[in-house]
Amino acid sequence: MQRVTLDGLADYAREVLAACEAGAGNFPLQSRVELPGLSIDVYSDHGELAAALGHGMATANDAGRRRPARIFLAHPGIGSVPTPAQWGEALFNPQAFSERLEADGLRGHYFHDLRYWQFYDVEKRLGVQLMLSADGCPPWEFGAPLRCFLHWEYAARGMRLTHAGTLGAGGRGVLVAGAGGAGKSGTVAAGLLAGLESVGDDYVLVEFDGDRSVARPLFTTLKQDHTGFDRLGLASRLPDPGPLNWQGKYQFRVQDLSPGGVAEKLDIVALMVPRISSEAKSAITPISRRDALMALAPSGIAQMPGERESGFRFFGELTRRLPCFRLALGRRGEEIAETIAAFLDGGKP
Repeated sequence: MQRVTLDGLADYAREVLAACEAGAGNFPLQSRVELPGLSIDVYSDHGELAAALGHGMATANDAGRRRPARIFLAHPGIGSVPTPAQWGEALFNPQAFSERLEADGLRGHYFHDLRYWQFYDVEKRLGVQLMLSADGCPPWEFGAPLRCFLHWEYAARGMRLTHAGTLGAGGRGVLVAGAGGAGKSGTVAAGLLAGLESVGDDYVLVEFDGDRSVARPLFTTLKQDHTGFDRLGLASRLPDPGPLNWQGKYQFRVQDLSPGGVAEKLDIVALMVPRISSEAKSAITPISRRDALMALAPSGIAQMPGERESGFRFFGELTRRLPCFRLALGRRGEEIAETIAAFLDGGKP
């Protein structure tokens, strides 16, 4: 069994990238993903992960004219794709791992439990996800396929995948950010049911355009636990929501709640940090930039390998640009949506 250490990491990455690039014709499936400013040719095998690319990704009309990036979802049995190596050192330091690859113009990630590797050559815009089988990836990948590759590609352009939900009206919107269980996803679902727009929940793309902060869609996935599913009355819209995912949540799509699907973009005018309260009515009150940054940045950076320093700079700038608020959530989804809609209409709480 091949073992890889820090000293041989970049060589191993280039070896895997070269093997997949040379054997592109051996991959059973090839599909094109069109995202904001980015086209990706994905080479894969049949399986749940390949299916997720077809129904879980947003589709953009401005994919851009630069050559498509190429991503290989690879496993042994496809041509000469090698068996994933094991990490060969006693300890695994994610920061040292990232820094060693970045010194060679590469990005990467390794998940021990599944011998699951991801490598990306930023200059060649070439990536490989090396797994033991067609679906041999961590369970969270099915809800946001290609997430790390999108992070590395967009970060190189000064944009950022942001762990936040979005709601808007008339092209203006808010970011809804917070730790798990704060009510972020339920707030997005309630807003969609009430007719508000969204460019997605969980992960969205944020970029600075002059003085504007703009959010664009990447994924269409929504998630709700059993309690939230019942509270929002989603059974009438989704009588057969399918099995619970790895978090014990139902997983569905924006299109299931909003016929128009995800919006093309939203000009973000505020950052809101939700908190479940026992009050009948929702309330929006200002919070400090520091508190907003602590709600927004840690999960977004921890869940995105590499680019830590640029991530903190980006989220620091984002919270400097945007007014930041605490959103105390009332007990009814319709009322929460009305509160956010009124804020967007008037521009203040």
